[in-house]
Amino acid sequence: QVQLVESGGGLVQSGGSLKLSCEASERTFSSFPMGWFRQAPGKEREFVAGISWSGSNTDYADSVKGRFTISRDNAKKTTYLQMDSLKPEDTAVYYCAESSVPWGNVKREDYDYDYWGQGTQVTVSS
Repeated sequence: QVQLVESGGGLVQSGGSLKLSCEASERTFSSFPMGWFRQAPGKEREFVAGISWSGSNTDYADSVKGRFTISRDNAKKTTYLQMDSLKPEDTAVYYCAESSVPWGNVKREDYDYDYWGQGTQVTVSS
């Protein structure tokens, strides 16, 4: 069973930065696309960013484009989400997710992902 563990969340002022990490448990991590989603109170979970298995392709939600950067280090079995110029509307629980389809391109839909982390809270104060 794949386990994903997120870290790096916290409280930050508007305009600040945070870097989230998501470490996977399985040895074949490098074969699978990864993604970040978020869910704010009272709202549906939404796509934030995705990265292909190789790391060569990435995609972002319009709301975070130019501010957030997704990356991966396959040797460390870890996916990252660098978040800059944070806004109060970025406040949410952030989840990383992994697809079980190997060698895939970037995925935007939550139904394309099979494994999810427990989530990490990001709070941006105004």
